[in-house]
Amino acid sequence: MGKQLFGTDGIRGVAGEPPLDPRTVTALGIALGEDLTRRGLGAKPVLIGMDTRESGPGIAAQLGAGLKRAGVGVRFAALVTTPGVAYLTRTGDFSAGIMISASHNPFQDNGIKVFSRNGYKLPDEEEHEVEERIFQLLESLESVAQATALTHDSDVRPYLDFLLATLGGATLAGLRVVIDCGNGAASALASQLFAEAGAEVTAINCRPNGRNINLNCGALHVDGLREAVLAQGADAGVAFDGDADRAILISSRGRVIDGDAAMLIAARRLQADGHLAGDVVVSTVMSNLGLEKALGRLGITMLRTPVGDKYVLEEMLRRDAALGGEQSGHVIFRDYATTGDGMLTALKLLEACVRAHATLDELAADLTVFPQLLVNIRVKQRRPLDQLPGVVDQIHACEIALNGMGRVLVRFSGTEPLARVMVEGPDFTQVENWAGKIAEAIRAELG
Repeated sequence: MGKQLFGTDGIRGVAGEPPLDPRTVTALGIALGEDLTRRGLGAKPVLIGMDTRESGPGIAAQLGAGLKRAGVGVRFAALVTTPGVAYLTRTGDFSAGIMISASHNPFQDNGIKVFSRNGYKLPDEEEHEVEERIFQLLESLESVAQATALTHDSDVRPYLDFLLATLGGATLAGLRVVIDCGNGAASALASQLFAEAGAEVTAINCRPNGRNINLNCGALHVDGLREAVLAQGADAGVAFDGDADRAILISSRGRVIDGDAAMLIAARRLQADGHLAGDVVVSTVMSNLGLEKALGRLGITMLRTPVGDKYVLEEMLRRDAALGGEQSGHVIFRDYATTGDGMLTALKLLEACVRAHATLDELAADLTVFPQLLVNIRVKQRRPLDQLPGVVDQIHACEIALNGMGRVLVRFSGTEPLARVMVEGPDFTQVENWAGKIAEAIRAELG
C-alpha cells in the first residue's frame, strides 16, 4: 500500500487541517520518537527548524510535545533554511532533524520534512513505517499532548561558516548582488552570508510577517528581482523560495538562470576542476532538452529521474554523481550537501563567474532552451493516467506530431491536488496547442 501522508517532500497541507491538525502532528511526534528509540537513537534530541509562516511555531510546539511524550528531547533552531536543518542535523549531536515548511506554497499551507541523523530525507520504507504508526495512534490517542512554545536554543552560525568555507578562500568582492529572500527562511541569513563572502548586497523581500512568504516574490516570482537587477546595474540577482532549498538567479542582462542553466554552469566548472565524477549529471524528467544537448557537447551524460530532489539524490548516490538537480532551482552539490541548497547554489555559481572572469550570461550562453510549457490542472480525484482513454489518445497524438523532436510528460503533483502537463518541442505554437489539448482531456476525465 502506498503512503498516504508523506509525499515527495514530506507531509504537506493546510495548516490546522488534517494532516497538519494538532492531533495528527502530535501523533507524528510520538511515532517518530518511538521509531528513533527502536533504532537506538532515542537518547539524542531532535532538531526542529521552521520558515516564517505564522503557523510554524504552533506546529513546532505540537511536534515537540509528541516527541517528548515518546521520551525524546528537542532542540529548536527557530528560523532556518531546510538545508540548514539538514547540515546541522548531520554535523551535530542529533538523532534526526525536522523542518517545518511548505517550501514555495502560500502562507496558509505548511509542511513537515524529516531528516535522518545523516542529513538525508527519510527513505520511503521508514516513512511508511512511521505513517502506519501515526494511523494506529490516531485510533487510540485519547488526548492531544499539551504543547508548550519551544525556546530557541540551537545556533545556526556553524551552517553559515560551512557555506563560506565552500568558497575555498575565494571571494565575491567586487560583485554587486540583489537578493530576494521571498520573505522566507533566508530573510535572516542570506544578506549576512553574501556580505561576509565579499559581495555588495542589496536585499529585497526580507521582512516576513507570517503571511507574506512567497507572496509575489522569491524564486517563483522573479520579475521584481529582474527589475531591481537591471535598475541597479547589478552583476546578479538571487531569488530564494520559502525554505531556501532552491535558488533562481538573474544575470546582469536580465536572463533567468534556472536550475537547468545552473547545472550547466556548475557542471562545466566541476569538470574543469576534475571533480565531476564519471562526467555524469542527474536531473529530472522536467529538465529541458537543451540542457541534455549542451551537456552532451561537453561529453557529460545526463540521467533523468522522477520529479523530486529526493529521487535525484537517490540516483546520485547510486551513480556516485557529484552534481544533480531540478529545473525549478534545486541543485545538489554532493561533495558539500545532502539536499538542495539555494544559498550554496548561488555561492558556487557566483564563484564560477569570479574564477572564469565571466558573467552569468556568458557562462550560460551555450544553453539553447527548447520551448516548453507546463500546465497545471486542479483535479478532484486521481486515477491512473493509463486508464483515461481520452488522455492517452491525446498524449499519443502529441508524440506522433513531435516526431522525436520533443517530449510530453503528464503526471500528478506529489504535493498538491494537481495534474501537470509538460510539452516541449521546437515550435512554441505547436507546444501550446498540444498542452492545451491534453489539459482539456484531463479536465473532461477528472473534473
